[in-house]
Amino acid sequence: MFPKLIAFDLDYTLWDLWIDTHVTGPLRRSGDEVVDAHNVLVEFYSDVPDILRRLRDQDVTLAACSRTHAPDLARQALQLLLIPGKEAEPPQPAIELFDDLQIYPGSKLTHFRALHAKTGIPYEQMLFFDDEPRNREVERLGVAFHLTPAGVDNAVFYAGVRTWVARNS
Repeated sequence: MFPKLIAFDLDYTLWDLWIDTHVTGPLRRSGDEVVDAHNVLVEFYSDVPDILRRLRDQDVTLAACSRTHAPDLARQALQLLLIPGKEAEPPQPAIELFDDLQIYPGSKLTHFRALHAKTGIPYEQMLFFDDEPRNREVERLGVAFHLTPAGVDNAVFYAGVRTWVARNS
């Protein structure tokens, strides 16, 4: 059982860098990898592609909520990073799995108010993964928050789902 909407921060949640300080654009695909202008590798944590695919297959609304000061670079990374397809299907850009992108500087409260306005999904049906404790502020809206100090992997993901279930039982 999943919430109707699951949102992820990007930096140190889905990938192990700050897109606005550790990476220099433009990004490009080099074989199966994405690198920046200095060949710095940009990649998801290892379990992230499968988690995103599973959620998409379950018709969970997916969102990215990032306060980065490099929103265009973050979108470019999501466009270039590929998610393996189902069975014989080709891989697809990660950005295509997301229903909404709230990628701009500002409070996560603003991001979630915008998500709620666009989707109509109640806050109590939302789960947010982020590496920064200050973003727990979304709980004031009714969003379940799960801290990811070392990024998202399967164990962290399912712990977050349990957090949401506990808040809503």
